[in-house]
Amino acid sequence: MGAHLQREIDRLKKQVLSLCSLVEGQVEKALRAVMDRDEALAEEVERDDLEIDHREIEVEEECLKTLALHQPVAVDLRMIIAALKINNDLERIGDMAVNIARKARGLRDDPPPAVANDLGTMWTKTQAMLRDSIDALVNLDAAAAQDVCRRDDEVDAIKGSIRKEVEEILGRQPERVGPLLKILAVSRNLERIADLATNIAEDVIYLVEGRIARHFTKLRHETDL
Repeated sequence: MGAHLQREIDRLKKQVLSLCSLVEGQVEKALRAVMDRDEALAEEVERDDLEIDHREIEVEEECLKTLALHQPVAVDLRMIIAALKINNDLERIGDMAVNIARKARGLRDDPPPAVANDLGTMWTKTQAMLRDSIDALVNLDAAAAQDVCRRDDEVDAIKGSIRKEVEEILGRQPERVGPLLKILAVSRNLERIADLATNIAEDVIYLVEGRIARHFTKLRHETDL
């Protein structure tokens, strides 16, 4: 039964990795739809969200089946619990991609403000956090997961910079309030994706070390304020 359980867990890892790749592609397309004012691409993101929902259900069912059939303990049990939680976070990131894509609507005839370029930088950092958190899961690397948690501050800082710049532009060009608020909403969604990537990293720390890192990360943020 040990070998069979290991095969099930390896398959579960591959399913989670595949879902992460799909979700990552969705966010990238959504952001491109905003940057390029591409409503057709935005609609594609919305349609493809159904596939993410379907994959999320498949992973959850696989986790529950493995729990019922093998009754795993110790690190194997923690792996399945972590996979369940990460699976849910990935589905929520897919929802964030849809939120971003919807902001492309109504932007077609409006020239992009300079601040929109910061969204690309913000996504690059967020994307790296997401990838590295999943790599940490696959490699059972708690140190890499801890590094992801630390990098969340960088994304928060960019979001704060975007907000400040949007406020400055609004002071000069109040007639652009609609598009600028959409850009601000995209930055909030990217910040939330970084938060979810941090959640995934914290679950990896729990999986590898058996300790809950969530409260430690929160305490660190409060200490930094």
